[in-house]
Amino acid sequence: MAAELAAAGDWLAVPGVVCLWIAVLLRAPGALRSPEQRGLWLAVATAAAAMTLNLPAVVTYAMSREPSYAHTVGIVRNLIGVLSAGAVLYFVAAATRGRRLQLASWAGTVLWFAVLITLDAAAAGHGTHAIPAAGLPVPSLAYWLVLISAHLIANTICVFVCSRYGRRSESRALALGLRLFGLGTALAWAFWFAYLLKALFGSTWAMPALPLLMNLHGLLRAAAILVPTAFALRRTLADTATAWRLWPLWRDLVQAVPYVVLTEPRTGRLLELLWPPVPRNLLVYRKVIETRDAILILGEYVTPGVPELARGHVAGRGVPEQRRTAAALACVLKEARRVKLAGLPGQPPPQAPALDLPAVMQDSAEGGDLEDEARFLVDVAQAYASPAAAAFAPATRTA
Repeated sequence: MAAELAAAGDWLAVPGVVCLWIAVLLRAPGALRSPEQRGLWLAVATAAAAMTLNLPAVVTYAMSREPSYAHTVGIVRNLIGVLSAGAVLYFVAAATRGRRLQLASWAGTVLWFAVLITLDAAAAGHGTHAIPAAGLPVPSLAYWLVLISAHLIANTICVFVCSRYGRRSESRALALGLRLFGLGTALAWAFWFAYLLKALFGSTWAMPALPLLMNLHGLLRAAAILVPTAFALRRTLADTATAWRLWPLWRDLVQAVPYVVLTEPRTGRLLELLWPPVPRNLLVYRKVIETRDAILILGEYVTPGVPELARGHVAGRGVPEQRRTAAALACVLKEARRVKLAGLPGQPPPQAPALDLPAVMQDSAEGGDLEDEARFLVDVAQAYASPAAAAFAPATRTA
């Protein structure tokens, strides 16, 4: 069992480091612009650097060189680890808006750096830093206790804060990110606690599991900083799907009332999505607003009695009750569009019968939920292309 745990940890080493670096590079632009995310990103970036220097291939290569080379790799790895612990404290301070904790995190990091370098320099000549199964820790027990204390203190505070604020946060993305980061930090805490037991009491029973703990910690921290990216991608995909479904209805309506379009549209549905004429995050917003404006204008071209005929038509076609409002509106829009394109005069309010728009659309115009309006318009677009709407043929109106 111990051998299997060790093998699993070693196998996960390279994927874990690769995932960390991918996450660090993807999040770098946004994190460096945001003070709230900067500490989190720095903690993950420094952890990625330390874990890179701790890869089995890197350690083996360092051990094959002269002692001074192995010593340099070891001290740099430990110092980067301490910097990661300081960044964790900085992240916690930024999350809690604790100015004193922010200053303490940097002061503590500088102090730990100074003590570790001093203890390393004071030790007898040595190569790589390690706590062997037999014999004294290298370079010294005091060195390892200082190093371990840095990680345990930072990780303990971080787990507590992530747990506390993860439960309180109203943002799903933030709550998930905090929980993933807290879980990864808890695994790192277990890793360093096992090293503390080994340094003080020579306990080695947990050592085979340590590579697995550290590499799982890396994967969880990578996932934590990628949560905003994942949620943004999910939103982009959802918006793309909504824009794709709205496009046929939007195209037909703006052909009748082209002046509601803010920017020149693309020539095709696919091109509109691949190369939108507005910023991508505004694509659905513009489609919804332009579709709604077109619907309101086409309301002037609705012949009296047509809305009632449309409601009776969709009921007779067996349209489910929950979809009848959207289906009836789709039928009315087809007829109003025909009247408008035929060049027949409209009937300005109050003579024109008001389109039977659901309350959600009226609320949206006053700052309501755009997502609800988009969902309703998607239902209208689906009904607009249905056989029921195609079969709707009220008595034609003439000039």
